[in-house]
Amino acid sequence: MALSDKVYNYCERGQDPSVWAEPLNAVTNGGFLIAALLALVFLLRRPAATRSADHYLLIALVFIIGLGSLSFHVFANKATGLADTIPIGLFMLVYLAFALNRLLNVPPGWTTLLVIAFAATGAATMQLRCYGGAIGFAGEGAEAGPCLNGSVGYLPALCAMLIVGGMVWAKGMAAGKLILWAALVFTVSVTFRSLDMALCDTISFEGQPIGTHFLWHLLNAVTLFLLLLASFRAGEARHPSAVGKSAEEPESERLI
Repeated sequence: MALSDKVYNYCERGQDPSVWAEPLNAVTNGGFLIAALLALVFLLRRPAATRSADHYLLIALVFIIGLGSLSFHVFANKATGLADTIPIGLFMLVYLAFALNRLLNVPPGWTTLLVIAFAATGAATMQLRCYGGAIGFAGEGAEAGPCLNGSVGYLPALCAMLIVGGMVWAKGMAAGKLILWAALVFTVSVTFRSLDMALCDTISFEGQPIGTHFLWHLLNAVTLFLLLLASFRAGEARHPSAVGKSAEEPESERLI
């Protein structure tokens, strides 16, 4: 299939090939841009010694996710589909590596192996197809289609967030609570993504079906914002007195 081929995966677009067929799905990508800019503001308010290149890279990836998803929901073709999915995949891999190494103190060698294993699991999960009440891999069913409206590929990320967040929380680190909150929001987000086509005929605005995919964007923006805030708190204990929190840290950061 050519990169210019149109993609009709979402309720709001339906079979409309026009540029502005998904206004809600397009506009709500602004949530990612806002999340990235707010996170940058929070980061710059922290002591310089607590910032790292990793933080700026993660923020930049969230901003690019917003732009890539915007392009996909405007032009809706195979090329912009890659612009949508590749930054998401990169963010997941970079964040997992950061969390393992910086939050859980996993050695670089083991971090690399675990990230590779996660990538392989994600790639295999993306190949899952549902047909006739069964689940199998691509090519196993004549009428096989994506499971959970294509959301099954995000389940490894959700599992990783729950496991890593739980481990970080168990270590008494402040970032653990934020990662677990992010996992909770992401659970709701994946649910809305999965229901987009199933609820297409029941959710509309001014007679136009809109589905639930736009809620996936908004909730994912919250998820990524929480994950960014968690990354800023690497090394901090849940209780500031336990690590002698610096008096220079902004009051707003102490409340997170």
